[in-house]
Amino acid sequence: MAEEQSDDRTYLVVHNDELQYSIWLADRELPAGWHQEGTRGTRAECLARIEEVWTDMRPLSLRRRMEEQHSAV
Repeated sequence: MAEEQSDDRTYLVVHNDELQYSIWLADRELPAGWHQEGTRGTRAECLARIEEVWTDMRPLSLRRRMEEQHSAV
């Protein structure tokens, strides 16, 4: 898209308590339940960071539950 190619806005990598990631415009207030991950940059840089760190798409609560079930066996 042409808009994405000329997007010079600054974004943040954010995550919620379930460690699900997203990007958010840096000049906007974060919605409730979302926290800054620490990466700030272009849209492409932030999406690349998410691809790097979000390797398990399952919500954190599900991962913990599955680990508990595995440990109980």
